[in-house]
Amino acid sequence: MAYDNKGKAPKVKDRWYGDHKYRHGRELKPREFKGTPQFTFDELYITPFTHRRHYSEDGLVTYVPLERNLQPTGIRVMDDFLRSLSAGRTDVTTFCERYGARTSDIDSLIFLLTGMRGIDFRQAYQLRMADELLRYTSLGVVDIARRCGFGSRTNLYFAYQRDLRTTPSDRREQLRQQGDEGRYKIE
Repeated sequence: MAYDNKGKAPKVKDRWYGDHKYRHGRELKPREFKGTPQFTFDELYITPFTHRRHYSEDGLVTYVPLERNLQPTGIRVMDDFLRSLSAGRTDVTTFCERYGARTSDIDSLIFLLTGMRGIDFRQAYQLRMADELLRYTSLGVVDIARRCGFGSRTNLYFAYQRDLRTTPSDRREQLRQQGDEGRYKIE
């Protein structure tokens, strides 16, 4: 079914894959954090990888566990949320239901701790994870999209177009260096 320029498809596509300026027909008012964020994005990111490749003295390849800080904030609900994101569970509504909270509650917590809007934090988290999986694994784009919480190859494609002006396949070529594939693994 094709839509003309007056149809709903362009607005829906922009709302889902654009810069999030629409919310119930209104523009989002940008908020500026007026303090110093307690955490940077990098301090809160938990890699999905659990093991890294190790070469023994006799040349054997083994995988050793990675040391990962699974409680970077010390705030139980926030750390639980970060672990959920790391596992690819990005549905905020489902997460919040476990705590009897609203999505705006976790978004406010993220804003107060990082100075980032909740949606921007989640998108950055998903793209960082997708970048790592593209670089260090041989997983297909469909599997990476599912693992990162994008759901489909199309959603992953549009996220890369929106934020990096490239495709996931081209991004893999940009990131990957010799010896990267298989450097880390997920168990």
